[in-house]
Amino acid sequence: MDDVILSMRQIVKQYPMGDEIQTVLKGIDLDVKQGEFVAVLGPSGSGKSTLMNIIGCLDTPTSGTYVLSGRDVGGLNEDELAQVRSKEIGFIFQSFQLLPRQTAVENVELPLIYSGVHERERRGRAEQMLERVGLADKMDHYPNQLSGGQQQRVAIARALANHPAILLADEPTGALDQQTGRQVMSLFHDLNEEGNTIIMITHDIGIARHAQRIVRLLDGVLTEGVAEDA
Repeated sequence: MDDVILSMRQIVKQYPMGDEIQTVLKGIDLDVKQGEFVAVLGPSGSGKSTLMNIIGCLDTPTSGTYVLSGRDVGGLNEDELAQVRSKEIGFIFQSFQLLPRQTAVENVELPLIYSGVHERERRGRAEQMLERVGLADKMDHYPNQLSGGQQQRVAIARALANHPAILLADEPTGALDQQTGRQVMSLFHDLNEEGNTIIMITHDIGIARHAQRIVRLLDGVLTEGVAEDA
C-alpha cells in the first residue's frame, strides 16, 4: 500500500489560443499509492478532462514529469504510449463506449485482442471479468439489450480485463440514475478492497465522497481534500 504507482510533479499544460497561451494545468503535483481510491473533484472548466487525458496517456504535458508504475512516460513515443494505455490503464467512460454490434463478452475481449492475448485465454478471461461484475447471465447480450447500469458493468469488466495498474473512471455514474449509480459505486468499493487502484474524475461531491481520498481541481490548481460545505 505504501508503493507509489503514479507520481506527477509540476505538470503544466498549455494551449495556444490565437495570439495568447492558455494555461489549463498550473503545476500539478499528485501521488497515488497502489490500492488507493482517489477522486479528482472539480467543476466544468477546471481542467479535469485535461488532467484525465494526461493520466491516461492520451495527451502529454507541456512541462513536468509523470511516472507511472516506475516508468517516466514523458519521453515515450506514440507507439509506446499506446502500449501503456493498453496494459497499464483501464478506462471507464461516462458513455460506456461499447460497440453496439458486439456482445458483452466480445466487448470485454477487445483490449485483450489489442494486447495479443490468445483466443482461448481471451474468452476465458473476459467471461471471468463479466462474472466478477455480476453479469454471468448476460455474456451473449448486445448493449441495446442491457440497462445503463449493466452496460457500465460491461465497461468496468472491459477495463479490468488486462489487469491494469490503474482504473481511470471519467464521471462513471454520469449517465445513470441515482440508484444504479450507487450500485456501480458499490462495485468500485469492492474492486478497491480487492486491491485495484482507482482514480475517478467527477464534478459531484456526493460521488467523490465514495473515494478514500479527494483532491480538488479548480482553475488548473490541485489541492488536497475538499471543504465540508462544498
